Amino acid sequence: MTEHVLVVGSGRDLPGRVRDALPGTQTSVICRLEFVAKLRRLTEHARVIAVRHDAPDEEWIALAAAAHAQHPFTRIATFGERDQDRCASIGEALGLATHSRRTVTSVHDKNAMRAALRESGVDATASAVVADVDALRAFASEHGLPCVVKPVCGAGSAGVAIVREHSALAAAFARAGGDFDGLTDSGVLVEQFHEGPQFSVEALSECGEHQIVAVTRKFSDPANFVELGHVAPAALSAEQEERIHTYVTRVLDAVGVEFGATHTEIVLTPTGPRVIETHVRMGGDEIPSLAFDATGVDLAECVVRQTVGEKVLPGIRAVLAEERPGRCSAIWFAAAPVAGVLVDVGGVDDARKVDGVTDVQLLVRPGGAVSVLESSDSRVAYARAVGDTAEQALDSAREAVSRLEFQVRVAAASTVTV
Repeated sequence: MTEHVLVVGSGRDLPGRVRDALPGTQTSVICRLEFVAKLRRLTEHARVIAVRHDAPDEEWIALAAAAHAQHPFTRIATFGERDQDRCASIGEALGLATHSRRTVTSVHDKNAMRAALRESGVDATASAVVADVDALRAFASEHGLPCVVKPVCGAGSAGVAIVREHSALAAAFARAGGDFDGLTDSGVLVEQFHEGPQFSVEALSECGEHQIVAVTRKFSDPANFVELGHVAPAALSAEQEERIHTYVTRVLDAVGVEFGATHTEIVLTPTGPRVIETHVRMGGDEIPSLAFDATGVDLAECVVRQTVGEKVLPGIRAVLAEERPGRCSAIWFAAAPVAGVLVDVGGVDDARKVDGVTDVQLLVRPGGAVSVLESSDSRVAYARAVGDTAEQALDSAREAVSRLEFQVRVAAASTVTV
């Protein structure tokens, strides 16, 4: 049977890889109007349906159903965070297997995730949606400081703040209640803060069974949690690794994950792992590439093959069981200390010459606006490196970033070199 996959969202290069994975496979896309320009190999799709971002779910479903009536879809997929709720609704309406609406809600709505984890006995972290600063102060009085204040829905660490003093609660509430990436007033969530090193856990699920692929150590800005770097594999004892694997498996069960890649962020506290958030997608920040360097498992390829109906867990487990020389892979990001317009970037060639460096990329080109570190979108460049140890890989990535020089115009008559 010829597969016809409905892709919800742009999916970067993955729709093309889906067609390549199984000859004869066709893809159609339904996405936001503004995403059409991001589609790759555009004319290779059977059709592209563009919809306003604020159109109701019923419109997305009706348009998908009209295409389905003419050229039936056999599968549905989405590869990013955006519009996963639309994918769930379309899949349910057309009878195509995908993440359930409950699972997507439990992942996107951080308050719903907390409730699901408490109800299942996985994680008792206290949290609440607060309507105003007085409610935020009441939570802080009951549960103590520090606490984390963030949007109920969101991504990229936008609007997130750790509050250690009661005097900072009002500013944190205003920040979390702002408009981030088109998401206006999703609500403000406050939750207990857990001390400890942070990690991300990459997993692949199939028929409700979960396989942990890699645990990555995460380094974040201490004030707003924006991620500054990662290294895989994390330096963990066998006991710590087992506790993380068991805990994350329970998290995925609690939110109802049945298939696909997941990216779960945790804190390893003295009493065990505690979740920050989880996502039904691959990790960002080049983490799949770090995981591939460290384990040999190509998460993106697994997602592609699973999309066309292949079973991938046996192959993943076979790769993880292979004897491999120890190899660590790291990434480190650069951010501008001032807001303005990027005039020029120097030192790129020098950065690429650092021993162990595998990639150096600019995330903002000259002429683009830069800001101080507020979210993942504030970062301006990164370097990736490999090494025999985590420290070696991190040192190389950091050294490469330190060799970059950014000239930023901050006013009409001044340019600052940083």
